[in-house]
Amino acid sequence: MQWIGNLSERGIKLLAMSLVAMLFLSPVAILLWMTAVPGKSHIGALPPLTADQAAMARRLRGHVDAIAATPHNIEHPEELEHSATYIEGALSALGYAIQRQPFPADGQIVRNIEVTIEPAIATAGTLVIGAHYDSAGMAPGANDNGSGTAGVIELARQLADLRGKARYRIRLVLFVNEEPPYFKTPLMGSLVYAKRLKQSGEAVIGMMSLETLGFYSDRAHSQHYPAPLDMLYPSTGDFVAFVGTTSSRSLVRKTVGSFRALTPFPSVGGTAPGFIQGIDWSDHWSFGQVGIPALMVTDTAPFRYPHYHSAADTPDKVDYERLARVISGLARVIRDWR
Repeated sequence: MQWIGNLSERGIKLLAMSLVAMLFLSPVAILLWMTAVPGKSHIGALPPLTADQAAMARRLRGHVDAIAATPHNIEHPEELEHSATYIEGALSALGYAIQRQPFPADGQIVRNIEVTIEPAIATAGTLVIGAHYDSAGMAPGANDNGSGTAGVIELARQLADLRGKARYRIRLVLFVNEEPPYFKTPLMGSLVYAKRLKQSGEAVIGMMSLETLGFYSDRAHSQHYPAPLDMLYPSTGDFVAFVGTTSSRSLVRKTVGSFRALTPFPSVGGTAPGFIQGIDWSDHWSFGQVGIPALMVTDTAPFRYPHYHSAADTPDKVDYERLARVISGLARVIRDWR
């Protein structure tokens, strides 16, 4: 370290200041890199609901009432089967062929449910849009995740005209066993699905998980975050969030940019390492495990929703008009995908 001895006292002070600046500025630069997304969020009053959005809001309420009025999971097998049967009936009524993916879990046979919008060119890549349809424990699961499940059903309706014409293959999937005790285990439905999809060799562009998507608040300080994200994002929970781990940064940026360009609705987006609380708390985690870029579209769940995983998560808590705005915006994003 002879070169330090050759520095003047002023030089040593400058060097020390530079090292301190690097120590503090590097984390800030990394944080800004992870959370930077294109476009500007909508600000101000929302435009009047269109007739199509109003009709969608009514249908969304009907789906949530049918799927998530009571707890439905492996501890409530009859209710889980009722929800699965309703989903299949709703998708069949739209003209889709139902593909079941059954697998055993703790002495029962449960299933993922899939429909596909085939592309104009058979060799096109695949985009997966999914949501889990099981609820947590004794929670009815209207927002978590009846809202996401209803959203996938309505996307199937909105995109039905693309069958045989789409630029890429769209797989719409409803997953079972997302909630504990199966979360992040081999029996998590989306992980079962993602592994099989990866093994098929199909070229997958990315995956969007619709998760706890129907609660919004215009009240100040209604929104919370895990540190250090609380330094960057708004404190009013009136927005939809697009989040993923840092490995999916390009997918998150592309999706947010498209949504903001096409949809007048408040939005935030960004990525963070998986150890940040909540970042990988949905089915997009499963796709990340097999190397497929994936993101979550959410109202941020426990960081905003006061009835998360509780018996109070009932259909009356969901804001169906704002949920309809978000789902119609996602339909535009998917149509615009290039």
